[in-house]
Amino acid sequence: MRFRTEIEMRPGCFAISHDDKIVLLGSCFSDNVGSRLSRDGFDVCFNPFGPLYNPVSLARFLNDLLEGRVYRGSDFIRDNAGIYHCLDFASRYQSPDADALAAKLNDEMVALRQALDASSVLALTFGSSVVYSLGDSVGATVGNCHKFPGSMFSRLAVSSSEIVRIISPVLSRLKEQGKNIILTVSPIRHLADGLHGNQLSKARLLLACDALSGLAEYFPAYEIMLDDLRDYRFYDRDLKHPTDMACDYIYEKFSQRYFSSSTIEKAIKEREASLRAAHRQIIQ
Repeated sequence: MRFRTEIEMRPGCFAISHDDKIVLLGSCFSDNVGSRLSRDGFDVCFNPFGPLYNPVSLARFLNDLLEGRVYRGSDFIRDNAGIYHCLDFASRYQSPDADALAAKLNDEMVALRQALDASSVLALTFGSSVVYSLGDSVGATVGNCHKFPGSMFSRLAVSSSEIVRIISPVLSRLKEQGKNIILTVSPIRHLADGLHGNQLSKARLLLACDALSGLAEYFPAYEIMLDDLRDYRFYDRDLKHPTDMACDYIYEKFSQRYFSSSTIEKAIKEREASLRAAHRQIIQ
């Protein structure tokens, strides 16, 4: 008898080895996978600017990297306390000095641009198709609201076709550069609109990923969590985020799809070395 529908992994359209340079961007699930790749000895860069949950912000960010965007002090929003905020990224990107904030962002953009240029694999995780905008269109979408009042933003649900229209040009450019691109939908649940709203949001992302299959390969992290694990014991206390055990399982599936047997063997050795290095001996 079978009591669960385990997802069998077939080899991907390409393999990943320790010779590859890997960039992961998107929701915090990219951090879950990226930290495990780093632990296993891969050359990986993941979410250096913090999570970006929606594909609109991801598309703009990738385009800015490719175009060599330079931030200026005038690009930021100033709060009532005189602090400048860059709403494109995580809330740590704030400062009382607008020029210093711009300099910090530009230095980090250069570093990530170099990592992206050198990479052979780019993995993008879509978390939500609901965006927050300073205007009434997706063109003014922010990456992070920095705890500004909700009244400042318009809340928009982006259709799958609009997602494809926005992100496909930059994916095409990256594909032409020889990047192997992986798309995935985060298994983390966004419950502001309830369970039905979360499912609608994820459905739009899934439809967009399917329409982008000519530019990127899809990895079923969302399906593994919901249809294979399918149990609240694999969710953290907030009932939204996967537990470490669940992330380990999804990463194992990722390894089965993209790693050769020799790469898996080397990853295990690197993992053991990493664990030994992190071990703190208790002196009695």
